[in-house]
Amino acid sequence: MSIKNVVVIGGGVLGSQIAYQTAYCGFNTSIWLRSESSVGRTRPKIDALYKTYGETLAKMNTPEGKSPLIWSNGLAKADSFDYAACVKANEDAYKNLKLELNLAETLKNADLVIESLAEDPNAKIEFYKMAAELLPEKTILVTNSSTMVPSTFAKYTGRPEKYLALHFANNIWKGNTAEIMNHADTDMKYYDEVVDFAKKINMVPLCLHKEQPGYILNTLLVPFLNSGMYLWAAGISDPATIDTTWRLATGSPVGPFQILDTVGVTTAYNIVSMKPDANDPNSVSGMIAAKLKAMMEAGKLGVATGEGFYSYK
Repeated sequence: MSIKNVVVIGGGVLGSQIAYQTAYCGFNTSIWLRSESSVGRTRPKIDALYKTYGETLAKMNTPEGKSPLIWSNGLAKADSFDYAACVKANEDAYKNLKLELNLAETLKNADLVIESLAEDPNAKIEFYKMAAELLPEKTILVTNSSTMVPSTFAKYTGRPEKYLALHFANNIWKGNTAEIMNHADTDMKYYDEVVDFAKKINMVPLCLHKEQPGYILNTLLVPFLNSGMYLWAAGISDPATIDTTWRLATGSPVGPFQILDTVGVTTAYNIVSMKPDANDPNSVSGMIAAKLKAMMEAGKLGVATGEGFYSYK
């Protein structure tokens, strides 16, 4: 099957990026959203991505543009960069990307559906049960879950052989990786089609050979972020100092709280809340969850809302 029509489920930080990158690479792309208020929250993300892609392409089209600090491999290969064509791709993506509310109508011609809902297993199961009644036989279904493995949900999809994981890194145009993970009942024919799709949207496929919660990236990243949040939640130091320590000591351009602001406080809270001791206020997970919940209640969700651990206004 040749994938042409792609539907992304959810317009959060990564859902919006996945959809925009897919549209930028020429696929017919839609984002399904639950409500008009979700549309209102997603549209500014699409506007921001249009601006970011345009500004990044302009920087790439300068004498110093091939510097690793500037170049974004998700937007173009350095040896075949056509600035005018890339600008047109950005304009077309912005013009053609659809935000939809009618699930049945959105799914009816889908070749690939990318579920990118919050890290809430009940929300994912609810969606899979609805979609199972609506998806065409041809459709491949993947999850962008950051921490949960596909075998957890396969039985709810109605198509376990066409179901697997396709996980993206944040700032998809720059961190152009796609982790691909099957479960025991995935037909590897569809695994290979997803690998091919990842290449066509300018990602580097990272193929896993067995299920691993957290995949490769988050198996490395989550303990790092948890350590930073522990230092903060336990009152040992503040986010800015922790970030400064990491940047100066390692040469990294960002620290844990700068990463958390990009990922989104809600995603961090959902991951921490799944830990068995999260309801114990004296546990590390409980302390972190309580502080993240307070930030959420104050509307400080990260870059997407203009304020998180840092202000972006």
